[in-house]
Amino acid sequence: MYYYGKTQSPIGEILILSDGKDIIKVNMSKQKYAAELDSKWVEDPSLKPISLAIRQFEEYFAGSRKEFDLPISFSVGSPFQRQVWQELTRIPFGTLISYGELARRIGNPSASRAVGLANGKNPIAIIVPCHRVIGSNGSLTGYGGGLDRKKFLLELELRQGKASELSDPDLLRGIRKWIHLEQEADLFEAGTR
Repeated sequence: MYYYGKTQSPIGEILILSDGKDIIKVNMSKQKYAAELDSKWVEDPSLKPISLAIRQFEEYFAGSRKEFDLPISFSVGSPFQRQVWQELTRIPFGTLISYGELARRIGNPSASRAVGLANGKNPIAIIVPCHRVIGSNGSLTGYGGGLDRKKFLLELELRQGKASELSDPDLLRGIRKWIHLEQEADLFEAGTR
């Protein structure tokens, strides 16, 4: 038996799927998830993993949560994809990295395109923060939930983090093209200009 719950957020409705023990999928596209829900899925927002996820999403969007602490399981994907998804969980809140950097972190520096494809197949959006990976020139690139949602999530996190922790000047220059924060000067301080 599989279970699901929904929660509203500033980026729209979020569908949370569970096998009863772990979160196995998070989806933000009604078109995509409408096709996934069939007779094997039971709506139960009170189920512990789902109710925890709903609460943690509320806290995240309210700005009081920087890290998700939920039981997750990758029930799909190749060993390579799972390796990429596991590495995504190690990217801290408010931190941006490039696909190339993610490839280096998994020990396969020439696999940035394959990493990008695996990133795009991440089944547990936001909790497994694939939105924190951007192009090597700082550009926003594909996101299963849409680039507007990716931009919103990054701006939400960067308001509370410091992009100045980034060391790649090309990444920083690219970020300035799309970021719209009230305190951009505070964000890009100390030698990053």
